[in-house]
Amino acid sequence: MSTRTVKVMKDKPLHILAFGAHADDVEIGMGGSIAKWTTSGKRVGICDLTEAQLSSNGTIEIRKKEANKAAELLGVTERLSLGFPDRGLLLQEEFIRRIASVIRRYQPQIVFAPYFEDRHPDHGNCARLVEEAVFSAGIRKYQTENSQKPHKVSRVYFYMINGFHKPDFTIDISAYMENKIAALRAYKSQFEQTDTSVETPLVNGYIETVEARERLFGQQVGVNFAEGFKSKVPILLNCDLMGD
Repeated sequence: MSTRTVKVMKDKPLHILAFGAHADDVEIGMGGSIAKWTTSGKRVGICDLTEAQLSSNGTIEIRKKEANKAAELLGVTERLSLGFPDRGLLLQEEFIRRIASVIRRYQPQIVFAPYFEDRHPDHGNCARLVEEAVFSAGIRKYQTENSQKPHKVSRVYFYMINGFHKPDFTIDISAYMENKIAALRAYKSQFEQTDTSVETPLVNGYIETVEARERLFGQQVGVNFAEGFKSKVPILLNCDLMGD
């Protein structure tokens, strides 16, 4: 497992802000990439839209503790929850405005959200809300709390949760797969089978399934493990393809 030596600086804008519908979404989709970035000194934040109030296992309080532990393991600078209703992520102005306010507050260069195609409707709805908020956050006359200044995000990318889709690009997380697994295992209420847990897909080898997916993505690009991402716009590479 790679270790990090990151000085947390909350007074500076974030390089990356990742949104999820529920705590553990971001870790499932891009936990390895986050560990890689924070180890290199990038400031990364996570914003969970709900408190997973309808989760079959665990409680709101337990999930919060698990989420904070996972964020600590990944070196996340800031983690917050907006407390939107679980299974109630509808495309409405109040939600868009609050997400836009978070974007203006943290001023990320890049925003991540779940990929639209997923068996859980909240994940796709999260992506739609974030896209709307990213656009609105950059409009000068769009009003959010405390008369915040507009902020234009450079790029929006999408990570995968339950799906296995052909990625538009991948990130090598071979040295950080153990960090990702550790962060996922922090969610004991979600991924561990106990005498009191309700039977769900998450407690039946889900972490192993995620690990297998990242291994397959890695094999496709010649590394041990990789995380796959989707993009709505072409990827610009500022490098010599024939170089080292």
